[in-house]
Amino acid sequence: MGEMEMDDVRRSIRAFPLAAALLAFHVPAGAAAPEPADILIADGTVITMDPARRVIEDGAVAIVGNRIAAVGTTAELKARFHPREVIDARRKIVMPGLIDGHGHAGHELLKSLGADSDDWNDIAERMYAHASTPDFWRADAMLAGLERLKFGVTTSVNFFGGGADVYRVDDPKYGDAYLNGVKDIGVRWFLGVGPRRGPYPSIFTEWNGAAHHDVAVPFGQQIAVSETLIRKWNGAADGRVKMAVVFPTISPDQKLEGAALDEVKREAHAARDLSKRYHVLFLQDGHTRGTVKYANDVLGLLGPDAIFSHATNLTDEEIRLIASTGTRISHNPSAVFSMMGRNPATELIDAGAVVMLGSDGVAPDRSFDMFRHMFQATRYHRYYFHDPKVLPAGKVLEMATIDAAKALGMEKEIGSLEPGKKADVILVDWFKPHLVPMNMPVYRIVYYANGEDVSTVLVDGRVLMRDRKVLTVDEDKVLTAAQRESDLAIHRAGLEKYTAMPEGFWGKTRLPDQKAK
Repeated sequence: MGEMEMDDVRRSIRAFPLAAALLAFHVPAGAAAPEPADILIADGTVITMDPARRVIEDGAVAIVGNRIAAVGTTAELKARFHPREVIDARRKIVMPGLIDGHGHAGHELLKSLGADSDDWNDIAERMYAHASTPDFWRADAMLAGLERLKFGVTTSVNFFGGGADVYRVDDPKYGDAYLNGVKDIGVRWFLGVGPRRGPYPSIFTEWNGAAHHDVAVPFGQQIAVSETLIRKWNGAADGRVKMAVVFPTISPDQKLEGAALDEVKREAHAARDLSKRYHVLFLQDGHTRGTVKYANDVLGLLGPDAIFSHATNLTDEEIRLIASTGTRISHNPSAVFSMMGRNPATELIDAGAVVMLGSDGVAPDRSFDMFRHMFQATRYHRYYFHDPKVLPAGKVLEMATIDAAKALGMEKEIGSLEPGKKADVILVDWFKPHLVPMNMPVYRIVYYANGEDVSTVLVDGRVLMRDRKVLTVDEDKVLTAAQRESDLAIHRAGLEKYTAMPEGFWGKTRLPDQKAK
C-alpha cells in the first residue's frame, strides 16, 4: 500500500472512530492488516495443476483483478485476505478452466446433419460456403461460446469452418460477426483463418435477403481477408480473443509435381509467413500417416507455434519429427477421424511431444463437453493396448489443462491455479449421486463428471456463470437466434432431407451407404 493510500486510511479512521475500534479489534497490534482481494473462493477441494500437482482438500483461491493472488488452505487465505466477495465452494471441486484444443466454427448450426450418410463434406460446403450469412456466424459463435461456458471450457481453438477445409474468408464481415459473438460471451477464443482448400478461385455465395449471387475469390484475396481479421482482432477483448492461421493439410498421395507442386509450396509459404509475421499460431487439420513428413520435408511447416490436429497412424519417423521440432498435437478421441485411424498420443508423449485434447467441434455427433472427451481418451488408448493402466486420469487431466496451455504457448498465463496466472477458474459440484463419495477428486473429474456438473465459471477474474446461471448473455435469446439461423441456412442450402431419419435407422446393425447421387 502506497503512502497516499495510507493517508486515505488514516483520514477514514479519524473520521469514523467506530471503524478504528473495529480495525483495532480485528487486527492485533503488530499483526499485518489483511490484504484486499476482489474474490475469495473458499472451502472447496482445489485441484491446482501446479508443478507439484497439489490437491488441497479444504482449499481456497484468492483473486485480485484478473489474476490469482494466492492458492492455499481456506484458513490461510481467510487470515491473509479481506475479500470484496466470497464464493462458497463447499462440496465443490475448484480447478482450472478446461481447454478445448480443436474445434470448428459453424458446427453448432449443423449438428447431426450428414451423420448417417457419406455426404458430410458436401453438407459443410453447401452450408458454409453457399448458405451462411453474418447472422449465421454470429449465432453459431454465441451458441458455441454458451455451450463451452456452461461446460467449464474457458479456452478453445477453432477453425473458421470445416468439412473439406471450407473457410469463410471471402469477406471480413463473416469473421467480424463471429468474433463479436464470441466477445459477448466472455470466454477465451482462438480463431484460425486462412485459405480454403484449392483449386482457386474458390466460389462463395453472397445472400441479401432471398437474393443471392456467387463470387469467385482467388487465393490472394483469401490471404488478404485473413490478414485483415488478424490485424483487427488478435488480442481483442482484453486479450481473450486471439487469431491463428490455417492452411489445408497436403497429402503425398496427391502426387503433386512440377508447376502444381511449386504453386502449393508458394501457397503454403504465404500462409506460414502470415502466421510468423503476426506471431500467431499455425493450424492444420486432418494429419495422418505421411502428411507430417510431407509438411516437414516438402513444405517446411513444422515448429513449436504449429498445432496439427488428429495426426493418426503416424510413422515412428513422424513421431520423432513432431517431438524434435516442438510441433504440438491436438488429439480428438471422440472424432470420426479417430475411428479411421489411431492417434498415437501415448507414444508422442513418451517421445517428448506436447499433446492436448480437443473435441473436434460438435458436428456431426459430439458435444463440447471436455469431461466426456477426457473419459473417451482413456478408453481409446486402453482398448488399443488392452491395458487399464495406460493413460492415467492425472495425465488425461493435464492434457485438458496445463499441457493444452503449453501447446497454445500460454502456460505462464492459464492451465493451472497458481499465483500470478489469469483467474480462469471453474467450480464443479460433486455432491451428486454419480460423484459421491467425495474422495479421489481427480478420478471423479475424469471418469464420472460431465459438463452439467459445472456450477460456476470465472474467466479473467470475472464471474461469467454462477450456480448454472449465465451472467453475460440472455441464454434464451442465444438459443432462439441459433434455432432461427440454423433453420434459415438449412433451407438456403437445401439440406432439409438430412433432418429426417434415413432408411435402415431402426432394426439394423449397419446403415446402408447413403451417398447422394
